[in-house]
Amino acid sequence: QVQLVESGGGLVQPGGSLSLSCAASGIFFRIYAMDWYRQAPGKLRELVATITQGGNTNYADSVQGRFTISRDNANKTTYLQMNSLKPEDTAIYYCSARIGESPNHWGRGTQVTVSS
Repeated sequence: QVQLVESGGGLVQPGGSLSLSCAASGIFFRIYAMDWYRQAPGKLRELVATITQGGNTNYADSVQGRFTISRDNANKTTYLQMNSLKPEDTAIYYCSARIGESPNHWGRGTQVTVSS
C-alpha cells in the first residue's frame, strides 16, 4: 500500500521558518520525482517545488530563494525547508510522487499558517 505522509506544518510568525517532511512507503522511492504543492483557501492547488530522481530542483517564482526542496532516498523522505515565510504562504501543503508528468500518488497534506 502506497503512503505519503506529510508532517512539520504549524503556525509561524511572518519571517519565520518551517521544515516539512514527506515520508513515503510502499513505493520504489528513488525512481519517483517528488513535488510539493500547496492550496490556499479559495485558490487552485499550485506547484511549489520539484526535485527529480537525479536531484535537480525547480521552484515557483513566488518561493524561489526562500524554499529549498531536498530528498533522502535511503530514508524515502522528501523535505521542504521554508524560510522568510509570508502570510501568503498560508496553505495546506501536499507532497506527491510521480514518474511521468502527472502525480501518481498524493499525501493528505499538512497545514501551514503564517500569521502574527
